[in-house]
Amino acid sequence: MNTATGEMWLQHTHLDKLYGYLPGLADALPTIFGMSRAAYSETIERFAAQARAAAAELLADPAFATRVDGLPFQPGQTVLALGDSITDDLQSWAEILRHVLDLHRPGHGVRVVNAGLSAHTTAMVLRRWPATLTAARPDWIICALGGNDVTRVGPEPTKPQVSRSESTANLHELRRIAAHSTTASWIWMTPVPVREDRISEYAAFRYGQSTWRNDDILRLAEEIRGFADPVVDLTATFKVPADPLLQGADGVHPTIAGQSAILRALVTHLNAGAGTTDRHTEEA
Repeated sequence: MNTATGEMWLQHTHLDKLYGYLPGLADALPTIFGMSRAAYSETIERFAAQARAAAAELLADPAFATRVDGLPFQPGQTVLALGDSITDDLQSWAEILRHVLDLHRPGHGVRVVNAGLSAHTTAMVLRRWPATLTAARPDWIICALGGNDVTRVGPEPTKPQVSRSESTANLHELRRIAAHSTTASWIWMTPVPVREDRISEYAAFRYGQSTWRNDDILRLAEEIRGFADPVVDLTATFKVPADPLLQGADGVHPTIAGQSAILRALVTHLNAGAGTTDRHTEEA
């Protein structure tokens, strides 16, 4: 594995979340990603610095900073970011949120737990969900799942990995379990639109015969917009097809500008009054 490939996987794949219980895993991670220990640490620090710079850039906008002042998170609360690789990204909206709070509301002690899991469908996350809730004890849950449910696999694929009805049922079950186990406020985010032209040209997706279609994403987004809790509609933020500056080279994973746009839409929504039963569609 060359350095560039190792960095790409490290950005979106965090084995410690899945297999942290295995003895010696932490010491083995640099080798797994084909890096020296020093290069591994430097890469993680660089991604963190870039996420922090994105947070500072957002806060340079007085309107955004004012919205951060109005966020409903109380001192000492925990925000659980639930999602797939878009959330798991070391430069994700959840990581930028962490830095925004640290820079603009220092000392408030709001904890952001990034529970994103790359390549996970709603069914896969559901299997781990009770343990995740027990470990995090969240006051807020922001759910950004479904992007892997709509993945299509194989030559001339005929169906998404998970049907829309099953995705919807899994999302409702995640919500039901959380309501039973916690008093957390819940926010939904719709899946992010893609660039189908970039997906078709991306070598890793061609090798795995994996593809995404915006029609599938829009249908699942429509289901989510009908949920009772507040919804941030990222199809409005990214547009369809996705804005080429917001969507990354592979057509699926947003650029850091796209991640910042996700957070801007979320903060705008939360500032307007999350935790109510009103649903809002926000644009970045």
